[in-house]
Amino acid sequence: MNREKIEAQIAAYPICEYAFIFKEDIPFLEEVRYICRTECPQYGKSWSCPPAVGTVEECQKRCMEYEGGFMFTTVAEVTDLADLQETLATRMEHEAVTREIRAFFQEQCEQVLVLSTESCAVCETCAYPDAPCRYPDRMFPCIESHGILVTNLAERYGITFMNEGNVVTWFSLILYR
Repeated sequence: MNREKIEAQIAAYPICEYAFIFKEDIPFLEEVRYICRTECPQYGKSWSCPPAVGTVEECQKRCMEYEGGFMFTTVAEVTDLADLQETLATRMEHEAVTREIRAFFQEQCEQVLVLSTESCAVCETCAYPDAPCRYPDRMFPCIESHGILVTNLAERYGITFMNEGNVVTWFSLILYR
């Protein structure tokens, strides 16, 4: 994979910060999954979330099959961070950027795994658990669904995630081989 080519390609996108990461630095924690299970309304309702994505151990094993990773952020400004509907509406722009960045990696790599923000929102109602995912090529599992403590990974690589004002930071992680 040609990092310089990737960096040149992403320059045209509204990426705030990014880092090429070592897979060994990814923190997998059962505590993150506990938060999914006890606090997230999407738990058990989407192919992009637990338990559909597998156990934390299975997710870790899957992620460790890749050579390395690329983590990036985009930011969006909202009028009120407490307005969940307004905040989540900004996510679709991040997901569109994620699809574009994934394409750059797919051009150069044998295989990629994309983890992104929140639960998938491609379909109004997810087919889970009654039928297979309708759009597996468009669905990105949530980073946290894999038990990954994304803030820890961001700190390790100097990526800002606590911004002042009403700024939302969205993360994506692309694993490649």
